[in-house]
Amino acid sequence: MLDLWYTENWTENTKFSIKVKEHLHSEMSKFQKIDFFDSEEYGKFFTLDGLMMVTEKDEFIYHDMITHVAMATNPKVKKVLVIGAGDGGTVRELTRYKNIEKIDMVEIDERVVRLSQQFLPVTAEKLEDPRVTMYFEDGLKFVEEAEAGKYDLILVDSTDPISVGEGLFTTEFYNNCFRVLGEEGILINQHESPYFEKFSKEMQKAHRKILDTFPIAKVYQFHQPTYPSGHWLFGFASKKFDPIKDHNPEEWEKLNIKTRYYNSELHRGCFALPNYVKEMLEIEK
Repeated sequence: MLDLWYTENWTENTKFSIKVKEHLHSEMSKFQKIDFFDSEEYGKFFTLDGLMMVTEKDEFIYHDMITHVAMATNPKVKKVLVIGAGDGGTVRELTRYKNIEKIDMVEIDERVVRLSQQFLPVTAEKLEDPRVTMYFEDGLKFVEEAEAGKYDLILVDSTDPISVGEGLFTTEFYNNCFRVLGEEGILINQHESPYFEKFSKEMQKAHRKILDTFPIAKVYQFHQPTYPSGHWLFGFASKKFDPIKDHNPEEWEKLNIKTRYYNSELHRGCFALPNYVKEMLEIEK
């Protein structure tokens, strides 16, 4: 009997592989190739154009860190825009906050959402929450047409800046995010990895553009074992809030939200970056 393996080329010289129990589904949508697998080690997982997006085993790390860092900085957030996030995990974390009144989720590919609801209910289980409105359209265009000051928080849960994710790493997009955020608005974006060159170049470009747009722009890190190198970053940008000076652990902890990765100590610690990353981002040591 032959073993079935999923393999992703992290670079020309580095591969990452998972032994697959079953290839659950494969299709070519209007935008990309979507595959769902089942495995012993990582549970169910899915890929877009052959690149790892989510595994049942470690999805909580990414979704904790894209959501709770912003919410613990400003627990009073009420209106949230999520761009991408078709697997539903980011929305799931947001729905745990009772004070959030509105979550608009913009995903260009409806098939990603529908297949996640079918094969990955662990992440997609809260997409039917009454506060959630799903829009199946281009996030770049949605933000361009949204009214000024509409949102308190924007979470950009995007793929890498290729194909459908490319427009979400442009100066035009960040400028529009700034415009549609209120005076206390926060932007969190998937900020790539510092480790392999092809990712670090995109990280540097994105950071420079955000620095030019927002008065407060920081970078924080998290450990995602199934993403290339495991060392990944988010960007935190805001019109008003500094994620360390304005961090509000007491208020956040009163909410009694049980997390598996994020905590108040980690909140402060994740902004402490290694020197090689600081040098890439031209941050003073």
